[in-house]
Amino acid sequence: MEEKLSAAAAPAGLPGRRGQPAVRCLGIAVDEDNVRPGALRLIRELRPQWAPERVKTKLFTDGITNKLMACYMDEGMADAVLVRVYGRKTELFVDRENELKNFQVLRAHGCAPNLYCTFQNGLCYEFMQGIALEPEHVRQPQIFRLIAWEMAKMHAIHANGSLPKPSLWHKIHKYLTIMKTDLITKASNPRFRQEVPSLEVLEQEVAWLKESLSQLGSPIVLCHNDLLCKNIIYNETEGHVRFIDYEYAGYNYQAFDIGNHFNEFAGVNEVDYSLYPSRDTQLQWLRHYLQAYKQLSRENQGSGGGVISDQELETLYVQANQFALASHFLWACWALIQDKYSTIDFNFFRYARLRFKQYFKAKSVVTALEMPK
Repeated sequence: MEEKLSAAAAPAGLPGRRGQPAVRCLGIAVDEDNVRPGALRLIRELRPQWAPERVKTKLFTDGITNKLMACYMDEGMADAVLVRVYGRKTELFVDRENELKNFQVLRAHGCAPNLYCTFQNGLCYEFMQGIALEPEHVRQPQIFRLIAWEMAKMHAIHANGSLPKPSLWHKIHKYLTIMKTDLITKASNPRFRQEVPSLEVLEQEVAWLKESLSQLGSPIVLCHNDLLCKNIIYNETEGHVRFIDYEYAGYNYQAFDIGNHFNEFAGVNEVDYSLYPSRDTQLQWLRHYLQAYKQLSRENQGSGGGVISDQELETLYVQANQFALASHFLWACWALIQDKYSTIDFNFFRYARLRFKQYFKAKSVVTALEMPK
């Protein structure tokens, strides 16, 4: 994806747009419960020069949407090919065509690794050297400065003259529709009714969120939309971070991407909302972000950087914290659906409960925040 910007993935076997090679499409399906045999079949196609008996594999177990395996020859994994197998029923949440398109656009702007191929139920792409971050890393100023810069770089990518709509409301409504049709038997379960708000309450909250957040004036930009710690790879040697996993990427409110990332300071496996960044940490983060966003946006338009006013900083602070509510709501609904379908070993129901609880707890606090005059 480092080639010229492509707004869409070309169909397999046809030349890509603007002369970009088409993404190779292999007719191989990989078993989600036994990834290695299928991964090695893909490697025989992608790396025919590798001796099959010498190929090493490593299964990553952090992901809560897909299965991921690295195939490599080099001990340091410098030559690794990542094989990502889509999780069961994830097509309910993820538009795979859109993911491919976003992957290519991000690659064209130096924000994503090389994409080697698609296969029947997944993707193969380049391994990025570095460490996947943990909550203790993202609060360190020398690292969060790099994260703010990388997010600004993504947000500054132009929409090629179109006026994109935010994906947030469509996504939330889609999840609620799935919950209505697929979780109806669970909804009659007393424990479910006790621990999860009713659909009626959820629909009222969505209406309130849409009315409140739509008025905040947050710009629509190309967002990652799922910037949890493990989706950030820090390369200390080269002094940069890169984001991975673009399944949920798409045009959305700038403040949603930021607020969603601030929520992820709490972690995923052992969620602790006392780790949510303080006002002081957020303002430092947001200042780095705004400096980078202004500089990159102006470079794209052919002019210099800009000074950050206190009003701009405070506005983005209020927007990010209020949009963080929508992030809690979205991922709580997502987790309830995953609880029904996913084969990944993760307590999705507990996670949904935690996110709903935090949503209602934070609601009164962040709605009291006022936009600067």
